[in-house]
Amino acid sequence: MPAMVTDHRKQPRRRGEALCAAILQATLDELTEVGYAGLTMEGVAERARASKASLYRRWPSRIELVMDAVYRSLPAPGSVPDTGNLRDDLVALLSITAEALHGPAGEALRGLLGEALRGESPLGAIRRNTQGRARRLMEEVVQRAVERGEVDPADVTPRRLDAGQALLRHHFLFEGLPFPDDLVVQIVDEVLVPLLKPARRS
Repeated sequence: MPAMVTDHRKQPRRRGEALCAAILQATLDELTEVGYAGLTMEGVAERARASKASLYRRWPSRIELVMDAVYRSLPAPGSVPDTGNLRDDLVALLSITAEALHGPAGEALRGLLGEALRGESPLGAIRRNTQGRARRLMEEVVQRAVERGEVDPADVTPRRLDAGQALLRHHFLFEGLPFPDDLVVQIVDEVLVPLLKPARRS
């Protein structure tokens, strides 16, 4: 007998946030199963039991859809554990980032940058859809350290906030997975803590 095909039009009608959540989850599932190269709007619509029109109304292109799904799946500001000290907070945050790069977020990052380098997707579209969440998470961790008196606010700069996440992404893109077990600790102890807690000035 031929396989049964589910007609999304006969399913209970979903609207608003429920439909959006189903589409974004379907996008993450497709990234995991077929990778970025194999992901299509049609495949996401079928998995989400939604119409293609409902996808395109919200996300004009695959880039927008994938980046929205990935960023919504990442930790939100306020979710990073507060260990009580800067070093352990940084280890916790970068460990979360490393774990994310092992999943759909890493697959999406590799695919999007690959397209951009081949000229198939404009870098501007990727920049427009980058929501700066990694920077905000670092700001949260470092602000807690400032309030505890561990860090001088004058030493907090955008480049220092970006350094740890940038090193993780560099390793991911150029050396691949899995990450060495001690990579996060090395980045924190050898780079971030010295950058954010410099020697006292005389």
